[in-house]
Amino acid sequence: MANGQWYPPEWPERIRALAEGTLTPVTPRRAATVMLLKDTDTAPVVHMLRRRASMAFAGGAYAYPGGGVDPRDDDLHVRWAGPTRAWWASLLGVDETSAQAIVCAAVRETYEEAGVLLAGPAPDTVVGDTTGDDWEADRAALVARDLSFAEFLDRRGLVLRSDLLGAWTRWITPEFEPRRYDTWFFVAALPKGQRTRNASTEADRTVWIRPADAMDGYDKGDLLMMPPTIATLRQLGAYASAAEALAAAPGRDLTPVLARARLEDGELVLSWPGHDEFTKHIPTGGAPA
Repeated sequence: MANGQWYPPEWPERIRALAEGTLTPVTPRRAATVMLLKDTDTAPVVHMLRRRASMAFAGGAYAYPGGGVDPRDDDLHVRWAGPTRAWWASLLGVDETSAQAIVCAAVRETYEEAGVLLAGPAPDTVVGDTTGDDWEADRAALVARDLSFAEFLDRRGLVLRSDLLGAWTRWITPEFEPRRYDTWFFVAALPKGQRTRNASTEADRTVWIRPADAMDGYDKGDLLMMPPTIATLRQLGAYASAAEALAAAPGRDLTPVLARARLEDGELVLSWPGHDEFTKHIPTGGAPA
């Protein structure tokens, strides 16, 4: 392995089936993930989790907290602070209902998987320590979908702080994948008084790591990652603080990145527009190069 790019062994067969017209793409589910940052004396670090090797999708790969949209985030009115739903809809390229659901997914999944909550009792406040049995009971109820995020906020008297998020990029799982997600990536700073923990049943390890160190691990083949993860790490490496990264978010291009597969000179070529480092050449009967 030249680097740590996660590459499922079934991809060549599925890519060929898609090219031949025998594979029908599944509709991607909406999802959100958050690159949680905190400053250190030398450089900002990002919170990452390692997916359990037993996971069917990207087992052993490093990623950020995130997951799919809960349909109830569309239907229920969520206590909200920060830019309006209309503002987020325009930015994300969706309707207002979907914008609420996507932002809710980002905040909810960060709490479910990292124990960090971007919400407060007032529009200009954030909760402090979110550990303790009562908080854990609510977090577990959210994970089990016994409690909606709107109900959780109402119960706690909290408002979602959408202003603490910066929309960073959007990636759509390739059409040949059996599990597909339309994922919005966000950036956020760790709120003062809160701390991360491995609250996810899907992860066996969590780390705070400098983007430069994570990139080095990937380039050496020591850290396994999917293309969106290493691509965003390379982008984050340009910023000297969490505040700088957040300030850069409004100018980010949110055009979806979608891998393409094509037949060229007897090879299947897999590429991600704008990200040449991930291009793979797949011989008709062999492994990717």
